[in-house]
Amino acid sequence: MRSATMAAVVGKLLRNDFLRIQNTFRPRKYSSFTNFSQGTKRVLCVSGLAFAGVAGLAYALKEQVVLAGEMVVHPPKHPWSHNGPISSLDHASIRRGYEVYKQVCAACHSMKYLRYRELVGVSHTEEEAKAEAAEVMITDGPNDEGEMFQRPGKPADAFPSPYKNQEQARAANNGAYPPDLSYITSARHGGEDYVFSLLTGYCDAPAGVEVAEGQYYNPYFPGMKIGMAQALYNEIIEYSDGTPATLSQLSKDVCTFLKWAAEPEHDARKRMYIKVMLILSMLTAVTFYYKRLKWAPVKSRKIVFKYDKKD
Repeated sequence: MRSATMAAVVGKLLRNDFLRIQNTFRPRKYSSFTNFSQGTKRVLCVSGLAFAGVAGLAYALKEQVVLAGEMVVHPPKHPWSHNGPISSLDHASIRRGYEVYKQVCAACHSMKYLRYRELVGVSHTEEEAKAEAAEVMITDGPNDEGEMFQRPGKPADAFPSPYKNQEQARAANNGAYPPDLSYITSARHGGEDYVFSLLTGYCDAPAGVEVAEGQYYNPYFPGMKIGMAQALYNEIIEYSDGTPATLSQLSKDVCTFLKWAAEPEHDARKRMYIKVMLILSMLTAVTFYYKRLKWAPVKSRKIVFKYDKKD
């Protein structure tokens, strides 16, 4: 019904524009070239507006159809402490988020683009980063005998993957491939809002919705059926700093950690923004003063034309 009404409105607008253009092109006696130019400009303007209106309406209808066909609940906007133009990431939350990833998420998800040395100065000291790396065994080699061997991790090593390849990961998760989390907040629409809503959005399927075995209902996942079971619960881990490990706290901390992993330059970028704005503010003041200094005499002078009559 709505589409039919909009189509009728569009048809009426196109008919009016066509009649207006037809009247414009009727033979007339142009008194000058200026009149002809004005008529031509009027025709071009009307045609351009009509085309833009039809294209915009078609795009809007297309977007409505796509959004209506997709069963997607868009995540709400959350008041993250780092959303401000000069707000930095919560580094205590980054450290707790690393603990959540290490004890829960690392069982299925990899972060192969992140290295232990990148934790130094952000959430861990250098000694702590070395200790974290030494807890994992890394396959290295070949040695002098041409064989691979296991060694303790070093700060330069990347976070280990829980599976050897993608096929093994799918086989262990009923055909679903757990994505790498290194850039997940930048790779998903909604960023950390989407990840937080996904982690806290598990619920029972409503009446009439069938969920297959091995799948779970989550309204924030495209299609609302996800192969990953709910991973976070209240008190599933214990934070080293004693923070209560509620579901929302766990989700918030791991989202902050993933935000930092995807944008490690986040704080440096905002520090540079502050410096640039300070410098531009000073330059703007100097430029304004210089402009007033140079142009004030020019703008304030008075030019008088005197006509001398000759006898």
